[in-house]
Parts: sequence; structure tokens; C-alpha cells
Amino acid sequence: MTTATTAARNRRKGNHRKRNHTLWFWIFVGPFAAGLALFTYVPLGWSVYLSFFDAHNTVTPSDFTGLDNYAAMLADPAFRSSLATFALFTAFIVPATYALSLALALAVNRLRFAQAFFRSVFFLPAACSYVVAALVWKLSLFNGVRFGLANTVLGWFGAEPVAWLAGTDPPWYWLVLVTVRLWLQTGFYMVLFLAGLQRIPPRLYEAAALDGARPGWQTFRHITFPALRATSVAVVLLLVIGAFQAFDEFYNLLSDARGYPPYARPPLVYLYYTALGQGQNLGLGSAGAVILALVIAVVTVAQARLTGLGRKEE
Repeated sequence: MTTATTAARNRRKGNHRKRNHTLWFWIFVGPFAAGLALFTYVPLGWSVYLSFFDAHNTVTPSDFTGLDNYAAMLADPAFRSSLATFALFTAFIVPATYALSLALALAVNRLRFAQAFFRSVFFLPAACSYVVAALVWKLSLFNGVRFGLANTVLGWFGAEPVAWLAGTDPPWYWLVLVTVRLWLQTGFYMVLFLAGLQRIPPRLYEAAALDGARPGWQTFRHITFPALRATSVAVVLLLVIGAFQAFDEFYNLLSDARGYPPYARPPLVYLYYTALGQGQNLGLGSAGAVILALVIAVVTVAQARLTGLGRKEE
């Protein structure tokens, strides 16, 4: 009888502890989950809903159009041009960021002192706002033709000043766009590579040295780089997704009082002007956003399959 009573009491205590754990879980997670649902998933669902309606100047449309918005968006040369802009931006920014962040990680990882200092210094730009960085680049470094640090340095060597953001032949604005993104994100990916480098077992390098491998390029090629495969795949994946989502630097660098120029419009800038510009076509903009989301998903899944992301390493 005593044993049964004790067992029942233990079960009640166990159930009470489980209820307390569940209660505290929802106390801490509930507000975040509610905010995520309210400000992320509800707008996403409503955007998909709007994409099937004629939604000019309204978020509560009544005229169902089916797939007409999707057909119009895919037939729009400006939208296809925005995807081409993304592809060109990706071709610039992904390999440049990958190479620079890996080089910085290798250099910082070899330091014997002040490693934490240099890691923090290189990572610090990642905490900077893209809007602020774009304005600094535009107003201080590449400001107009007569002003700006870049043209001042060119003048020291007797070179003519350059209209960095106003000309298309040659398209110097790509240099401005790529350098500001490089400055902002290289430190973040450097930290990812540093984490990958510190996970490589030292015994691999010891075994390579015993086998006659020379330090430097040979060790990097046969030991370090293959060991960073999983980190490299994740970095490239994040870089491609980030390139798809480029907006702040394009909009703040290239737009002025006259509006945004017809060149170098990435998808998000194009959709911004479609949905919130003079036409206020929220249905067409929502259809473009859904198409862009599907493109990102397809590219991400294809890249993950090709690179073997998530598979167990042999």
C-alpha cells in the first residue's frame, strides 16, 4: 500500500513538473511565436492571396484574376532584366566574398597574439546598417565627379575624376555596389570559416607532415580546403540567398531625387516600385514576390543537392 501511494505521488510530481516545463516554455516562446506568425507568416500568406487578384491601390481586392498576374510578370522584360541583374551581382559578390573571407580567416587563424582583437575588428562591419554603409559609400567615398575620396586619390596620380554612380559606360557603379557589400559581409563569413578551421583536428596536419607534405599551399590544398567542405557549402548558399535579397545598397546608392535609374535594378527594387510605386499594383508585386521566393527555393535546393549539403561525410 505504501509503495503504491509513493508511486502515485511520484507520478503526480512528474506530471506537475511536465506542466510547469510546458508553461514556462510557452511563456518564453509564446510572444516570439505570436510575433513571428503575426508579422511574418500572415503577411506572407496574404501576399500569396493578393497575387491571384487585381489589387490596384488596395490590400482587400475582390476581382479574381487567377494566374494572370504571374503570366504578366513572367512576360515583363523589366522583371527578367532584374533577374539578370541578380545573376550579374551574384557572379561578382559570391566568389569575391568567399575568397576574401577565407583568406582573412586563414590569416587570423595563424596569429599567435591579438587574435580576438582582429576577429572583432573584421567582424565589426557586419553590425553596421546597410543603409548607413551605402550612404557613407555614396556621400564620402564615391561622391559625384568632383568630390569623394576615390576621385581625390585618382587626382593625386593625375587621373581624371570618374562619375562612379551616374555613368553606364563603363558601369563603374558595379565597383561601388560590390565593395560596400564586401565590406559589410566579409567579416561575418570570416567568422564562419574560422569556426570551420578550428574544428579541423590537429592530427591531420601532423599526419600530413609525417607523410612529407610541405606547409603552405600543399597543406591547404590537400588538408585544409577539403576539411572546410561543409562550411564552404553553407557559405556559398548563404551568399547566393543574400544576393537575391539585395535591396538597401542598390536603392540608396543609385536612387536620387529623380528616382531610380532604369539600369541595375535587382528583383526587390523592381518589386518595390511595382507594388509601392506610382502604379500601386499590389497583386502584380505579390506575384513577382512569389516567383522570386520560388526561384530562391529552387536554387537553394538544387545547390544543396549538387553539393551534398546535409549528407554525412565519409
